[in-house]
Amino acid sequence: MRAFALSYPDKTFVQEVLAQITWYHHITLLEKVKDEQERLWYIQQAIAQGWSRNVLVMQIETNLYHRKGKALTNFQTTLPAPHSDLAQAVLNDPYIFDFITTSEETQERHIQQALLTHIQRFLLELGIGFAFVGSEYHLVVGEEDYYIDLLFYHIRLRCFVVIELKTGEFKPEYAGKMNFYLTAVDRLVKHATDNPTIGLILCKTKNKITAEYALADIRKPIGIASYQFTTSLPDAFKDQLPAVEELEAGLKDITDEDEE
Repeated sequence: MRAFALSYPDKTFVQEVLAQITWYHHITLLEKVKDEQERLWYIQQAIAQGWSRNVLVMQIETNLYHRKGKALTNFQTTLPAPHSDLAQAVLNDPYIFDFITTSEETQERHIQQALLTHIQRFLLELGIGFAFVGSEYHLVVGEEDYYIDLLFYHIRLRCFVVIELKTGEFKPEYAGKMNFYLTAVDRLVKHATDNPTIGLILCKTKNKITAEYALADIRKPIGIASYQFTTSLPDAFKDQLPAVEELEAGLKDITDEDEE
């Protein structure tokens, strides 16, 4: 209670804003988020998105504050303001798929299936406003069949969002293929009242300069982001863990003792 009072001296703010989340939310925020601005952001998001305490903990532990709106995009040149800013804020980098247990060699279709199996967690990671439309979404262009990995509709942006999954590093040709898909969705699926379709290319890794070059002359709004299956261990804890050699030596000692 003392820590709460010291952290929030503005009584009006306490009564009008902080009263909208539970005491358990506050305990979590005070324990896990020391930066005042970052804590305020999580408070606002918890209110706006109706996060439970467990969801709040997950978002803090996956460092959402520092990932939100960080995807590399060309929205400033392909979308009108303020729609471009709103669209930028929707995309994260990286995305954390820690609910997927898989290996580095997993193929794209396996990742896609895993995301669909955990669609609720996937939607939570994408953020508020995303509505799932379909996977392997079928389009016919020039009498040929094409299949979009994942198709969503964003309720607040009022537009379709095409997501393509790639298991390796970003390649420039991915932007050209996405540009084609966006044109197809705009002409075949989008309603006249919808905003332009947005594309998101999700890769295991990306070279920022290569990605910027690939998007430089693209006229369709495209974002490029990476994904991770687990969150990285904070640097503060890395030095406190034993080295592999120490672990092996410890295991050897235990084995020797057992044999004796």
